[in-house]
Amino acid sequence: MANMILDDILQNVILQKVIGETEISIKSIQFDSRKVESGSVFVATRGTASDGHQFIPMAIEKGAKAIVCEEIPTEINSEVSYIKVANSADALGKMASAWYDFPSSKMTLVGVTGTNGKTTIATLLYQLFRQLGYKSGLLSTVCNYIDDVAIEATHTTPDALALNDLLAQMVDAGCEYAFMEVSSHSIEQRRIAGLEFDGGIFTNITRDHIDYHLTFENYLKAKKQFFDELSADSFALTNADDKNGLVMLQNSKAKKYSYSLRGMADFKTRILEHSFEGMLLDMNDKEVNVAFIGKFNASNLSAVFGAAVLLGQDELEVLRIISSLHSVSGRFETLHAPTGYTAIVDYAHTPDALTNVIGTINQILQGNGRLITVVGCGGNRDKGKRPMMAREAVNGSWKAILTSDNPRFEEPQDILNDMLAGLDAANKAKSLTIVDRREAIKTACALAQAGDVVLVAGKGHEDYQIIQGVKYHFDDKEEVRKCF
Repeated sequence: MANMILDDILQNVILQKVIGETEISIKSIQFDSRKVESGSVFVATRGTASDGHQFIPMAIEKGAKAIVCEEIPTEINSEVSYIKVANSADALGKMASAWYDFPSSKMTLVGVTGTNGKTTIATLLYQLFRQLGYKSGLLSTVCNYIDDVAIEATHTTPDALALNDLLAQMVDAGCEYAFMEVSSHSIEQRRIAGLEFDGGIFTNITRDHIDYHLTFENYLKAKKQFFDELSADSFALTNADDKNGLVMLQNSKAKKYSYSLRGMADFKTRILEHSFEGMLLDMNDKEVNVAFIGKFNASNLSAVFGAAVLLGQDELEVLRIISSLHSVSGRFETLHAPTGYTAIVDYAHTPDALTNVIGTINQILQGNGRLITVVGCGGNRDKGKRPMMAREAVNGSWKAILTSDNPRFEEPQDILNDMLAGLDAANKAKSLTIVDRREAIKTACALAQAGDVVLVAGKGHEDYQIIQGVKYHFDDKEEVRKCF
């Protein structure tokens, strides 16, 4: 990147106090003091683990010409410019956007937020628009795409600099549309500050990330903030079936629309028939066959249909393409065993997502087969959901096998004990505890007979396990295929 004048980088940031020059040439923007080089501007952000303000002296030592911070240090270096702002993370987002020449304003950018369904909706919109003939980009948990070039994803939403870099690459590649998962962390940490969204989609909200947001109210507020900040030119599409769906739109200036499987809405979908192969849907009074299963997927497709129509696409053409789309990796992915049972690998890692998946399978089975569920809970994450997950698994299944997910730095047995605490004696009789995930999957497959369903929940597309901080290769789908 060419150098840029600090004044231009700060053009959309509200400055509270400036000491020194702003008409200076800047070589790079950094918020990690270790990456600072001569001529950088260092943005001191307050993270969950550390406070960037502690690293201001180190950044100056490494050659930072300017410091953006929420508190100006007591010791001032006369060769450095200091810029005080209300929120450094917010300033970083706006600076990153200016540095990369406002890429989000050069494309149609749509953000998808909510607890469940973000990846599916964003990915299907990306696939749909590419099939409509547009160059498109995708920013998601599973993978980022710059038109047809895949770039591995490390976070649901990258940091502000990486994010604007990816969007700028999309603009350079000629992308007209970009679809993006927007996590509650990225809203709260202001990673998306400075981006111009043309639309926002809300899926649903249930218990998740309580370890980070502490209360459900904070989590709800983070999601709502995304809609509060949409412009009057954009659209906000919400799930009317979620009790907080309309809350999201309360203060939004965006044009408001809704989708629903149950009641009145702008985009209404009904399930006419369903099996393990797919569903027949009625979408706004037009019938369409889809290769997806479950109410939650009917809801996701309703959002995809609504967003595409709101982006000016032809309804019939959109439905034609929806009928050819396939599920996202590790999201209700169906594998058929040669001996006649069905295995389903799904990312469900919240109590609500697990209930949805189990409910869907039982609806299709209608008592004509048994459900065996393999489920675990991640280590060093919200412990409150562990007993709930175990209860949901046991209540909806003929047999539930409790096992490890990503133990991270916790003892796997401690996690399983937390899960078992949610079960009474009768429920415990319906469950098995097998610490080793590979053995748990093998056992489930060994128990399954023709017509049964084995659900392997929690990891979905992930192809690793983290045990005592070490990442090992582990893929639920591979393990299931080995059992076949």
